[in-house]
Amino acid sequence: MGVFSRLKDIVNSNINSMVDKAEDPEKLIKLMIMEMEDTLVEIKASAAGVMATRKKAEREYESYLARAKEWGAKARLAIDKEREDLAREALQEKHHFMKMAESQKRELVEFNALIEQYQDDIRLLEGKLSEAREKHRVLLQRHIHAHGAKRVQTQIRKAETSGAFARFEHLEHRVDRVEAEADLVNYGRKQSLDERFREMEEQEAIEKELKELQASRKAEKPAGK
Repeated sequence: MGVFSRLKDIVNSNINSMVDKAEDPEKLIKLMIMEMEDTLVEIKASAAGVMATRKKAEREYESYLARAKEWGAKARLAIDKEREDLAREALQEKHHFMKMAESQKRELVEFNALIEQYQDDIRLLEGKLSEAREKHRVLLQRHIHAHGAKRVQTQIRKAETSGAFARFEHLEHRVDRVEAEADLVNYGRKQSLDERFREMEEQEAIEKELKELQASRKAEKPAGK
């Protein structure tokens, strides 16, 4: 049995409160995510269907306008040929297609409003789904951390009773002494003449490349900008 009955329940849900009150928070959050994903698929499918219908309505609207334009041109041709009777019939056809175009235009407005509502629902649902996934991630991290902390505390107690800390401190002191001796070896060492020349040559190469790049970029810019 699901925890939500409709989209409104999902959007208005307080995930943190529901999870905090649950006997099995991880199971509940998994169920929430599954329901949200299913609902999201259904809403997107419905939205896609409406968008496809709107595309068809748009084509029909454009077709009605085109037919009205054609009959308008025929009416002008009939007037030029002094065929008032044909011009009148052509104008009747034009008005007929204009009415159909207006009707189709009203439907397009309704389709656009419906699609916009679907898009709002999708955004809200995706936000809730993201919130639920983040909650699930945090729960997993807490679960892993709790087990890890338990193992660490167990190891610490073992180390305290086995004298391992004392051996670690002795080893750390020896490492510190070796590092200090290594630092003394290089203490006061100056750069060799070769090293200073290499450094100077490298800086000169960098400055040269920088000037070339600046000149290239300046040449690429259009005049007057």
